This record gives sequence, C-alpha cells and structure tokens, in this order.
Amino acid sequence: MKVGRRSNHVAAGFAIVVLILASYLAAARNQDSAQKQQKSVYAALAKAPQKAVTRRNPLESDPDAVVAGGKLFEIHCSECHGDMAEGGRKAPSLVAEEVQQATPGTLFWVLTNGVVRRGMPVWSKLPEPQRWQIVRYLKSLGPPKVAR
Repeated sequence: MKVGRRSNHVAAGFAIVVLILASYLAAARNQDSAQKQQKSVYAALAKAPQKAVTRRNPLESDPDAVVAGGKLFEIHCSECHGDMAEGGRKAPSLVAEEVQQATPGTLFWVLTNGVVRRGMPVWSKLPEPQRWQIVRYLKSLGPPKVAR
C-alpha cells in the first residue's frame, strides 16, 4: 500500500512540474507574440521611401502649427488614437518611441498614404499644410514619460 501512495505522490509532483513548465512556456509565447504585434503595428514607418524620410517640415518653426495641429488631431485622429494620442482599441499610441523617433517626413508620408490594412485612412485629401500641422503636433508630444 505504501508503494502505491508513493507513486501517486511522485505522479502528482511530476504533473505539477509539467503544469508549471507549460504555464511558463505559454506566458513566454504570449509575451513574444505581443512584442511582435507591437513592432508590426509600427511597421508602416519603415516603409516610407528615403525621399519622404528626409523631407523636412516647412512649419517646424511655426509656433501656431502645434496648436492648429492639435485641433486637427482632435477632429480627425483622436477617435482612434485617443485624446492624448496614447492609443486605443482601434489604433496604436502615437507617443510611442517608434513614432516619436520617426522623422517628420516619415510621419507625413504615413499620414498622407494611411495604413489601410490596419484601418488607418489615407489623408491625402487633407491640405498639405494641415498634414504638416498634425505632424508638428505629434512631434510636440514627445516620448512617453518613464516612471522613476
């Protein structure tokens, strides 16, 4: 009888170890998947042609462009990207490092061409100065603050 109980305990212990290992592997897989999805959300930034990447914002030194861009963002972008560009269920954060490190020309290119496969419309019908104002506003937000 003792041998039967001992083998039951060994089997139960083995089962617990297997469950813990399976949980750990599933969590690691989910984390990798989330990281890949995060990177793919911003993949459109890398698709901008070099000519667009090096393009400068003609409104870079216009202080009124930030305010005007903020109003345009509220009208056209906040529904999906959130009131503070923090992202939402429909669209990613625009204060994320990937966006904030992108050149103004890259952001202008993405805004102009959209990311249709991900649900972002093409904004080429918005007048060019207004698109530059939105870019100026986005760049004024800066990267997210890191808690210390």
